[in-house]
Amino acid sequence: MGKAAVVRAFGEIRAALAVLNTEVDGAGSVPFSAADPLGGLADGCLEILAGTREVEAGIAAVKARAAVTYSDTAHVVAGPDVPVRAQEMAVAAEIGCVLALGPRAASSFLVTSHAVTATLPRTLEALQAGAISWSHAVVMADETACLDPAGAAVLEAHFLDPDAPDPARGCPVGQLPAHRFKAKARTWRERHQAGSIEKRHAKGVADRRVEFRPDQDGMAWLSAYLPADQALAGWNRLTAAARGMQGPDEPRSMPQLRADTFAEAILTSGTSTGNGAGTDQPSSGIRAQVLVTVPAFSLLGQTDEPAMLDGYGPIPPSMARRLVAGGAGSFYRVLVDPRDGAPLEIGRTSYRVTKAMRAWLRLRDGKCPFPGCSNNSLDNDADHILAWANGGTTGISNLGQPCPKHHKLRHTTAWKPTPATKNEPPGWTSPTGRHYQSEHQDWEPPRWPNLQNRGRAPKEGSPLGAVPDLVHFQLSPAEDWLDRVLHPPSA
Repeated sequence: MGKAAVVRAFGEIRAALAVLNTEVDGAGSVPFSAADPLGGLADGCLEILAGTREVEAGIAAVKARAAVTYSDTAHVVAGPDVPVRAQEMAVAAEIGCVLALGPRAASSFLVTSHAVTATLPRTLEALQAGAISWSHAVVMADETACLDPAGAAVLEAHFLDPDAPDPARGCPVGQLPAHRFKAKARTWRERHQAGSIEKRHAKGVADRRVEFRPDQDGMAWLSAYLPADQALAGWNRLTAAARGMQGPDEPRSMPQLRADTFAEAILTSGTSTGNGAGTDQPSSGIRAQVLVTVPAFSLLGQTDEPAMLDGYGPIPPSMARRLVAGGAGSFYRVLVDPRDGAPLEIGRTSYRVTKAMRAWLRLRDGKCPFPGCSNNSLDNDADHILAWANGGTTGISNLGQPCPKHHKLRHTTAWKPTPATKNEPPGWTSPTGRHYQSEHQDWEPPRWPNLQNRGRAPKEGSPLGAVPDLVHFQLSPAEDWLDRVLHPPSA
């Protein structure tokens, strides 16, 4: 068959594309709906978009396999006398020219293609079936790059095998935008590589820096690579300051207000305090106005389980201990279900949504629950799914926390949220009747320390100090739930 089969296959693809273009134009021989031509065309275009996504994924799988096969055969053809590095550069250059990619992009594409075809069989299978996109495959390759084969297989199974012992919850990863899948995959990997997060964080802290990048139209980017708690606290402070300046006489948008506040802070003494000698000194450390969820035993220094920083993801337990020891204003002590790691239900019966319930929504959802939205919980609204006026209650299972944009979408269009539960945010139903699942957090049971070593004091840096006997340690009232966990009542 050879080249003739390839030419014929691509000819058929081009013919199919011509048919699809005709249908998009509404010029097909048979309308999508004779009774409602315009509505039928709209629905038909959504079907074309869905089909296109699947076909693009299949094409991406073919590209990856073709690139790897070309690379392997080119190495053999070149013979052993050609230096390996030179041959790799030659292969990447050839692929780059064929695909119109720059050198870095071509090398990156080839590396990912090798990973997907050689070490990630579930990813390749899902790509070929159209269940995930190439962007999802890139995320999988990136997140498994530092894992051994067994670890990579477990991560793949968690997200791509519904029959895995602990499969990912919520909508399938292929229905998430790739950047949301990356956030979930990173969180899972950090949890299951807890022993190395401290070392990698230390390296990241050592690499902290500020970067300047020129842009067009007389503009430029000024960015800082900082520990996550500092960066997120700074962002939240900018947001709070910008909100405080909003009003009927303020023409600037939130992004403009943030930018102006940031510029004023770094160009003036806006964030400094005088030392009495005519010199400005940096102000005291920014308190983290964020939600930090810390496993109790990790807080005590008995395990190395990562904590979760709302709006960011997993952080080293040492950072969480420091935030708690420093009195982070929005640290909440939350009892989680030891069976699955989900927070336990709280409830109210009045219309007013209390601070505790808002904190609960942040724990349950982590972000705006609209598909693909990454808006941080701090920016979101509490919203009754079934309106209070229509008999809805102010319980967690009847509340969502859409961001302002999607809150407005819900009340001004036919987009509607679906029922939620105490542990699962609402999904959404579109005006066309299509249902989209929300992204669920992957709760996991907390890790238990070896209680045989209960006389061991917490690790250095624990905010609770030395604990001579964990089981009999006198906990504060806010933490007495831990004592109940360690001393369950007799049956």
